[in-house]
Amino acid sequence: MLERRMLLAATLPFASILLIPGIARAENLVATFSIVGYDPATGDLGIAVESRFFAVGSVVPWAKAGVGAVATQSFANTGFGPDGLALLESGKSAQETLDALLAKDGEADQRQVGIVDAQGRGATWTGPKCNVWAGGKTGKNYTAQGNILSGKEVVEALASTFESSAGLPLADRLVKALAAGQAAGGDARGQQSAALLVVRAKGGYSGYNDRYIDLRVDDSPRPIEELARLLELHHTTNAYADARFFLDKGDKEKAAHTMEDAARKRLAAALGKPSDQGDAYYDLACFYALAGSSAKALENLEKAFPLNPKLKAYSLNDSDLSALRANPRYQALVKDAAPEKK
Repeated sequence: MLERRMLLAATLPFASILLIPGIARAENLVATFSIVGYDPATGDLGIAVESRFFAVGSVVPWAKAGVGAVATQSFANTGFGPDGLALLESGKSAQETLDALLAKDGEADQRQVGIVDAQGRGATWTGPKCNVWAGGKTGKNYTAQGNILSGKEVVEALASTFESSAGLPLADRLVKALAAGQAAGGDARGQQSAALLVVRAKGGYSGYNDRYIDLRVDDSPRPIEELARLLELHHTTNAYADARFFLDKGDKEKAAHTMEDAARKRLAAALGKPSDQGDAYYDLACFYALAGSSAKALENLEKAFPLNPKLKAYSLNDSDLSALRANPRYQALVKDAAPEKK
C-alpha cells in the first residue's frame, strides 16, 4: 500500500560576517537569497533558499497549503512566518500581510521578507539598513530577494529562471532558480546551507499534513547541488504518491508519465538488486490497477513476482489491486501465495 511505498561539526558562518564593515549583531543575521513561488496548476506553494549560514532551512521558509508562503531573512524575525500565514489565512493579500507585519516591527528597516499568497500575488521588502547588495523582485506567481549578494544579477537570475521554467514542477523551478542565482554570484560570503519547502493539500506522508517536500542541506560546500540531488531522489521515491495526485485530478497522461519515468530511474539504479527491481514493477502494477488498466497492471506483476516473491503474499491484501482480485490471470499468479500473517 501507499505507506509501504513511501518508506522506501559545522564551520561557523559568522567569522566572515564580522569582517564586513557596519554589521552589528552578526549572530542574528540571515543574509541569503531566496525565491518564493506558487503553481496555479497544482496549488503548490514553496520556498527555496541558500545562505552562508548554518541550517538556513530552520529559519527562513514558512508555508501553508491553500494559504501562502513566507521567506523571512536578514536579522530574520521568525514571527513573520506564523504571523504572516495567519494574516494570509484571514483573507489578506500578500502585500497587505507584508504591510501589517512591518507596521508592528520596530526593526523593520533591517528585515527582508518575501511573501506569495494562494492567488499567486507576491510582495517583497528590503529594509534600508539591510547590508548591500540587497534587493528583491516580484513577478507573476513569485518573489525573489537577497542580501549581502555579489550584486543585483543574483536576484535577476532567480527571477528570469523561474519565469522561463514554466511547465516544470514548482519544486524544480525553485531549485533551478536557486542554482542560477548562485551561478550569477550568490551570497558574497560563500555557501553553507540550502533548503526547499513545498506544501500541497494532503501532500505529506500518507496525506496527514501538507508538507509535500521538506528538504534541508544544513552544512555543505555545495548545498544547492546537494539539494538538487535530494529533490531528484524525492521525485523517484515518491512517484507513486505524485501519480495518485494527478490521477485524482483526472490527468491520467501526466500520472502515467510520472510513474513510468520514476520506474525507469528506479530500475536503472537497482541493477543487480532483484528485490528492488521487483518493487519498481509492483508499484507500476498498483498504479495501473488504480488507473483502470488491468492488462498493464498484470504485465508488471508478472515481472515483479519472480524478482521479489514476497510481493505475492503482500498483494493479497493490497487494496490498490482490488480491481484484479477476480481476474483469472491474477489468481493464477498468486495461487501458491500464503496470506501475510498479521
